[in-house]
Amino acid sequence: MILTITLNPCIDKSSKVETFKPESKLRCEEVINEPGGGGINVSKALQKLGTASVALFPAGGHNGNMLCSLLREQGILFHAVNTEVETRENWVMLETSSNNQYRFTFPGREVKEETVKTLIDQIRSFAPTFVIASGSLPIGLPDYFYGLIVKNASSVGAKCIVDTSGAALQALKGKHVYLIKPNIGELCKMLNVDWLEKEDIPDAAQQAIQDGFSEIIVVSIGADGAWLVSNEKKYFVQAPSVEKKSTVGAGDSMVAGITYMLQKQRPLRDVIRFGVACGSAATMNEGTALFNKVDTEQLYNLISEQESK
Repeated sequence: MILTITLNPCIDKSSKVETFKPESKLRCEEVINEPGGGGINVSKALQKLGTASVALFPAGGHNGNMLCSLLREQGILFHAVNTEVETRENWVMLETSSNNQYRFTFPGREVKEETVKTLIDQIRSFAPTFVIASGSLPIGLPDYFYGLIVKNASSVGAKCIVDTSGAALQALKGKHVYLIKPNIGELCKMLNVDWLEKEDIPDAAQQAIQDGFSEIIVVSIGADGAWLVSNEKKYFVQAPSVEKKSTVGAGDSMVAGITYMLQKQRPLRDVIRFGVACGSAATMNEGTALFNKVDTEQLYNLISEQESK
């Protein structure tokens, strides 16, 4: 089974307004509430692909109760550890006159280390085959916490996928994660270099693999696509041209697509094709809606056809 872990979950709230004007009362449309946070988004995306998972996360307060309620409504299996502090929320606002999207990300309150350690210790009880840890760390937690997740996943023979950034990503050096998904800027920080040209990405990713970050690295380059690199393989997939409406959840959708194909034991070339298809499909929907499965399948077929020419 697939276990997703979100150490810093949230309620994603989205709405629309015609124009942003300072010092004015802005008439917004109805608010849409969605369960959010990296791993939770991955669980939502896996459900769209017809694959079950269990979402493991800390939660508390009114927003924590809402988060659990929303997941129940969507039929997503989960296990929440009570934090006794309010779960955070994020806002996404669309200015309809310009089609510009504004994203407001809030930090949330500090969660006790003991609470998160309790959550991580529970990984073993689920006996997962894949553990996906995605998102930022809550305020106050040391950078090494993702390393604890990797250690616990490895202890039950699970392959661990980590999608994070900043110091938490740097702390994974030598932890030998199964797969990580940095962007170019994050890969530069991992290798302590100022800049990488696109053509240098494969060799740089292999250097990071040799440094013990992971066995596989997927380097996202936004609208251009992504590289998948292992010690033996280097695959680039160009992202298809789509009408972009929102980038929220595109990275988590890519991780879900990658995991979906890995679980099916598909070749790595197909893994990255499907991951890019999921990420691109997610940008075609407004707000925090992630992707439509039909769009994903069409984009995957398009990518495969173009690469086979």
